[in-house]
Amino acid sequence: MIARCGVDLRLLLQSGYVYAYNLLVSYGWSRFYLARDEIRRTLAALGDKNPMIRRTIAQGVAGISSVLDSRHVVKELYKMYSHDPFAFAHTLKWAPVDCWVSSDMDSMAEGLTTLRNKIDRGEKWMMVIEKRRYTQYHKADIIKHLAGLIDEKVDLRQPDKIVRLEIIGRNAGISVIRPGEIFSISMAARGREFIHSSRS
Repeated sequence: MIARCGVDLRLLLQSGYVYAYNLLVSYGWSRFYLARDEIRRTLAALGDKNPMIRRTIAQGVAGISSVLDSRHVVKELYKMYSHDPFAFAHTLKWAPVDCWVSSDMDSMAEGLTTLRNKIDRGEKWMMVIEKRRYTQYHKADIIKHLAGLIDEKVDLRQPDKIVRLEIIGRNAGISVIRPGEIFSISMAARGREFIHSSRS
C-alpha cells in the first residue's frame, strides 16, 4: 500500500486526501476516458478489478490507486506489450510512486529521508524530477537541496537506483526505483526492436 510517507492509504482516502496514488499514468491530451478504460482493462487482467482512477491537475496525467504492487504491474506491462504492442493505444507511461508529501522543500526532504534506505551501501544513484503545475523551485535547486541527504555515489549514466520526484502542484510523489521499473511505450518499443533485430 502507498503511504503519505508514513501514513496509511486508507486513512488518506477516508480523509478525502486525493493524492494517495501508487501509480501515475501519462496519456494523450483529451483522452482521459479512453486511457481510463485501457487502465481498467489492463489492471483487471492483472488481478485488480476495482482500481481508483482519477485525473490529476496536470494535463495528461492520471493517478491510480491499485491493490497491486506497482513494480509488479510495470513488469507485467512489459510482458503484455511484448505479446501485443497494440494493447496500449492510449497510455504512454506508467510510473510507480512510493509515497506522497507536500511539495515544499522541507516536506520533500522529509519524504526522501524515509526512503533513502532503499539505496543500499555501495549502490550508485541519480535523481529525476518531473514538474507539472509547479513554479516554486527550479529543478536544479531541488536537486541541490535533496542530493546531500543520500551518502552514496551519484552516477548519471548507469545508476543502480533512481530517485524520482513527480511534483504536481502542491503534492510531490517520491519513489526509489531500479532502471526499467517504469513502463514506457517508447522504451518498450526500442526493446522490441532490439529483440527482433537480434533474431534476424
